[in-house]
Amino acid sequence: MIESTTGARTPHEPFVARTPAEERLYRKQRLAVAFRVFAHYGFDEGAAGYITVRDPERTDCFWVNPFPMSFRLVRVRDLQLVDSDGNVLVGDWPVSRSALMIHSQVHAARSDVLCVAHAHSMYGKTFASLHRPLRPITQDACIFFEDHGVGTDEAGRVANNEEVGKRITEAIGGNKAALVGNHGIFTVGQSVDEAVFWFISMEHSCQAELTASVAGKPELIPPETARIIRGHVGFPLAGWYSAQPIFDYIIATQPDCLDGG
Repeated sequence: MIESTTGARTPHEPFVARTPAEERLYRKQRLAVAFRVFAHYGFDEGAAGYITVRDPERTDCFWVNPFPMSFRLVRVRDLQLVDSDGNVLVGDWPVSRSALMIHSQVHAARSDVLCVAHAHSMYGKTFASLHRPLRPITQDACIFFEDHGVGTDEAGRVANNEEVGKRITEAIGGNKAALVGNHGIFTVGQSVDEAVFWFISMEHSCQAELTASVAGKPELIPPETARIIRGHVGFPLAGWYSAQPIFDYIIATQPDCLDGG
């Protein structure tokens, strides 16, 4: 189990599955909770946005939200399994072409990534219009220091073709996140929890920098300090752990998200 800074044991530790079927159910449960988390933070805007998780056996396939179901309603039973060619293997709903064009390419390019998260969040898409990286003006922003890309999808063009998906995949590169110009935030992780927390934290970091820039000229954290902070709070297990409070809250208040399997 994870230890706190005082050495006390915490009630959380990463799940270790005994079988592929057990791992699949766990990933789907975390994915269903993730959509409720996004809705909680107001990251749902119409039918825009997707979170995907790789299947543990069919690693060229991923689970995704049905289109255009509200994030506020997604349950485990509603999730769709899609292959890299866009065929729906499990589920009765359609899947967004944008999700296919982007997420299939990111999953193919990054074997270390289990989850990809994207939504049209207010501060992320606003900051992305600046076409520049976040600056290390807060400890939270240091999570992304030298670990996020900046890209373009040609002035906000709808991401429904392979070329746009390729540009976004290149923007993410080997990083944990990307700010795609005139589009918004994309984050990846070795777990659903990690990718979702990076998205929340990056959205809030965009908000903090936009606010600080209006108020004055923010002082930057020195690069060497920013790297040390990133080393303390920007690694995969830290992202997973930081997500647990909000995941716990959603499961406690919206247990129906776990229905099905």
